[in-house]
Amino acid sequence: MKLLEEHIKNRGTVLPGNVLKVDSFLNHQIDPVLMQAVGKEFANRFANLGITKIVTIESSGIAPAVFAGLELGVPVVFARKKKSLTLTENLYTSSVYSFTKQETNDISVSKNFLGKADKILLIDDFLANGQAVLGLLEVAEQAEAEVVGIGIVIEKSFQQGRALLEKTGYPIYSLARIASLENEQIRFVKGE
Repeated sequence: MKLLEEHIKNRGTVLPGNVLKVDSFLNHQIDPVLMQAVGKEFANRFANLGITKIVTIESSGIAPAVFAGLELGVPVVFARKKKSLTLTENLYTSSVYSFTKQETNDISVSKNFLGKADKILLIDDFLANGQAVLGLLEVAEQAEAEVVGIGIVIEKSFQQGRALLEKTGYPIYSLARIASLENEQIRFVKGE
């Protein structure tokens, strides 16, 4: 997706440890025009699959998921990382390790919002090591929901995430695939 790649090149910052900072448009400040285009791209890619819900993890996955949900006309469910006074029981849960934050979080989704009748699209902001999506897949399995696809906004293709997720057999679509962040230079996978 050329528009997204332009935002990454012009507004992204490469930090030590293969971290790409995109807080000016995706995960701190949100660019709604870009997110609308992201949502349309996901909707076009996964149209006609009978999706009933989109599932993501708070917080950076919410904006792209909501815009995709708007385009597809389906609700968005987000897995919470933090415990809540109102979300304490009747939950699907999984543990997820964050590469960027170097910590493990338990994620939770209420059983009221996800079940075996659902056909779900998983959306996440980044794919690096694949742990967030694996956690969402575990939640979907607990709910007996059918996963019809995985949408990723930015994939770091030089890390193990895609290879790990390809083993699941689910279709994966990444809007921007980064081949390298070496020497603080953002290089995209050719032909994408």
